[in-house]
Amino acid sequence: MVNYIRSKTVSSTSIVNLAEGSNAPWEGDEFMMPVIPDDPLLLYDIESLEENTTGASAAAACTPNNDDTVSLSTQAYQELLHRLQETEQKASLMEQQLSRALEDLGTTKSVAQKILMSSSDGSLDKLPLQKMSEDEDQAYFDSYGHYGIHEEMLKDKVRTESYRDFMYDNKHIFTDKVVLDVGCGTGILSMFAAKAGAKQVIGVDQSDIIHQAIDIVRENGLSNVITLVKGRLEDIDLPVDKVDVIISEWMGYFLLFESMLDTVLYARDKYLVPGGIVYPDLCTLSLAALADQESHSSRIAFWEDVYGFKMSCMKTCVLEECSVEYAKAECVMSSAAMIKCIDVSSVNIKDLEFSSEFKLEALRDDICTSIIAYFDIIFEKNCTKTVMFSTGPGSEKTHWKQTVFPLRKPIALKKGTCLHGKVSCSRNAKDTRSLVVTFNIDGERIKYFVN
Repeated sequence: MVNYIRSKTVSSTSIVNLAEGSNAPWEGDEFMMPVIPDDPLLLYDIESLEENTTGASAAAACTPNNDDTVSLSTQAYQELLHRLQETEQKASLMEQQLSRALEDLGTTKSVAQKILMSSSDGSLDKLPLQKMSEDEDQAYFDSYGHYGIHEEMLKDKVRTESYRDFMYDNKHIFTDKVVLDVGCGTGILSMFAAKAGAKQVIGVDQSDIIHQAIDIVRENGLSNVITLVKGRLEDIDLPVDKVDVIISEWMGYFLLFESMLDTVLYARDKYLVPGGIVYPDLCTLSLAALADQESHSSRIAFWEDVYGFKMSCMKTCVLEECSVEYAKAECVMSSAAMIKCIDVSSVNIKDLEFSSEFKLEALRDDICTSIIAYFDIIFEKNCTKTVMFSTGPGSEKTHWKQTVFPLRKPIALKKGTCLHGKVSCSRNAKDTRSLVVTFNIDGERIKYFVN
């Protein structure tokens, strides 16, 4: 009709007076071609007009122009502006409500965690690692992502064969049981447990080595028994509610370095069934006096004369850090003194920071240049065959070696006399996984960082 009116000179009366039902003159094919290119009236969608009064009036107030713009009446513009302002206000209000809801959710989650983690002994709610985000803790797990460190541990026969012998010689502990392997690494302990008769083994590790562990488990046909889960145990949910046995190789230098025992205790308190057991179940930490003048001189006395110059101030830096090395058994000059015994079945997080007095009896006349620390591991509870190993200097070497604390001033001892002192172990406030070990010996206080 638009093309007909534009091409013919017709009045509005003639259009209105057309008999209803008669053939309209504009229905011919010749009127299908637009008279005006891009005719705005042909482009305007009449059917989109709202049928309500407000919509109709607003639509009626719109006038299409030839430059693809639409002119609005003042009333229509005000109505549209009012609607836009209302929409913006609603959106702003919804954003505020969403923000408050997220804050409430965070508060609720925090309260719920405190309630759920408040056990009778207060162990779970004291877990320092939970205060660290996954990103903050990632550097620790990244260090275990490379195969090299796992190769070193697997080649440590004392370590690996002790775990294997414990499980294979005490299969009654594992038969038809659900086992959790905390920090499973390559999955070697999980596979030992499966071979010992466990009906289900769950291995957890945050490091990327778990991807290889999955392939290793599949390669050995144990995927039907072993399930591996990637993530920090504190942040994930296990596919089971409870487990019967927990196994883990959590020990670090000076026994407690890296704080992996914290995670084991978290798993114990959250997942272990009543009467369940964590292995290894007993650990001891001991000290001994070392007389190794050559090693001490190369590390400490070296700074007294460096190519004819004194650099004594460097001793302070050197003495702040212990070293991890193999101490010569023949250099051990005293009896050992146990400074900490840990029963993993009952120990609490707070017990892992401690102080202990010690007494080292000299076995010969010599000069004590350092104090060394080492630990012993015992698999004993409910075992028909007890398995244990030591990381001491007189035992077969392990990858843990010994932790050596050099003295600022070597101390001469006569055979039968005792070196008395006190040692304190605490977490490093700047790095939860490292330790601060402080000795008070012969009236002198020396602080070391185990990192």
